[in-house]
Amino acid sequence: QVQLVESGGGLVQAGGSLRLSCASSGRTFSNYAMGWFRQAPGKEREFVSSISGTGSLRSYADSVKGRFTISRDNAKNTVYLQMNSLKPEDTAVYYCAAGTSLITLQRQPNSWGQGTQVTVSS
Repeated sequence: QVQLVESGGGLVQAGGSLRLSCASSGRTFSNYAMGWFRQAPGKEREFVSSISGTGSLRSYADSVKGRFTISRDNAKNTVYLQMNSLKPEDTAVYYCAAGTSLITLQRQPNSWGQGTQVTVSS
């Protein structure tokens, strides 16, 4: 397993931008598919975006397509989520996750970060 630590959350006005980072421990970061999930108050955790180990495959929830971009730097063991044109409905705790494959990541990630709060004011 890998240890994951998120950073970059905060309070931003609607229309603004934030970049989340997720740093991973261990020497096999590139072997893991990485993803971002979020959980809003009173709602279930939902998928936001994922990226394969090489970075060649990326996917996004319909609600964030065209606004969010996932990327990774395997040399730095870090995955990023650039969030633009933020909306109040993007307010949630954002979690980084790792999986041994994109399928594992979607179904049952191997590791989770502790989460970082993103609040978008209207």
